[in-house]
Amino acid sequence: MTATDGKRDERAFLAELARVRASGVLAESGRLRELFDYLAERGPGAPPASQADIADSVFGQTDTEGDDATVRVYVHRLRKRLDEFYTAEGEGPDGARLLLPPGTYALRLSGPAAAAGPTPDVSTAQRRWWAFGIALAAALAATFLLGRMLGGGGDAPPVNAFWRPFVESERPLVVVVGDYYMFGEIDPVRPEQSRLIRDFRIDSPMDLAGLQEAEPARYGNAEDVGLTYLPLATAYGLREIMPVLAREGRQVSVVPSSELAAETIREADIVYIGLIGAMGVLEDTVFSGSGFAVGESYDEIVDTASRRSYVSEEARRLAAPVFYRDYAYVARFRAPGGSLVGVVAGARETALRGLSPIIAGRELPDELEGRARGSEGLEALFQVTGQQGADLSDRLLVARERQ
Repeated sequence: MTATDGKRDERAFLAELARVRASGVLAESGRLRELFDYLAERGPGAPPASQADIADSVFGQTDTEGDDATVRVYVHRLRKRLDEFYTAEGEGPDGARLLLPPGTYALRLSGPAAAAGPTPDVSTAQRRWWAFGIALAAALAATFLLGRMLGGGGDAPPVNAFWRPFVESERPLVVVVGDYYMFGEIDPVRPEQSRLIRDFRIDSPMDLAGLQEAEPARYGNAEDVGLTYLPLATAYGLREIMPVLAREGRQVSVVPSSELAAETIREADIVYIGLIGAMGVLEDTVFSGSGFAVGESYDEIVDTASRRSYVSEEARRLAAPVFYRDYAYVARFRAPGGSLVGVVAGARETALRGLSPIIAGRELPDELEGRARGSEGLEALFQVTGQQGADLSDRLLVARERQ
């Protein structure tokens, strides 16, 4: 970087400081504003501050040693406020933007310096997460397109009794795919050892922020990295079911469960395809009127009428060449707002992959076919036998009406 580039970046840095302060997003006083001012005064090229530096200079905690949860919480809040500011106000000239890179206690400027090369403070782990996210998205898109080509060629596939009400409905149709929110846990000392985590308590950035407030010792190093993942078996489900629903050019929207809004459930018919543990806001709607319930984990499905418990064995036996049992749940019912809801879900991936061609097929198992023709509300439980991820056989265990 030349001296001219350095002066230009310093001017851009000062201009962005002024914009953020003038916006009021940090208020006129308070610990958050003091933290911002402290980091701003250090300048754009200063080495990152330590937690002890911030604890002493901003919070007056002179006896802090090692990890300091207060510092991490306020740095997290400041990072979120900066994101809110740029979402509302947009970036400065040439894309100038103030950043607090994960694991780094320093304000950095992105935009003008980008042309000179990569910003050195963006950690290797962060770049790896973005690359991983892009690669995952590309793989899923390719799998989905392949599924459409394999399942959508020739004449429209037949519609069995389970799907007939969806095809004949005049409501908008939304297919919800179950995705899992992931966050990064960043080691402030060794950011290259950071990792991605799936926590069943956390399904969104809002959930993460709430737990950071409530349990800073556990979630203080966590960061929203803008990443969710979609189990591969969901692509198999889409391949089988989408051609049935998207007949004669009908428009079908596809949204991840993490982005499903309550108003969508009220205004459109819904078809869920995914794992039981990834339903998100749909979970209460699905199981509030069901004769089944989720057990102590999402691997367990409990029949509340018989009090029998069905536990997927996939997680414990997937790596070994032995047979195991997995379970799949199917339902169709009217939600309280009038929407028709369909559910094709597995406790684990083997069950979902095995169930999808059954529920999309020309003919359903006899008992399920009778239920589907005789009542709008129904639910069923299948057992799928697997071996190292392959679905080998299936058996209908329960089929009954539901309200």
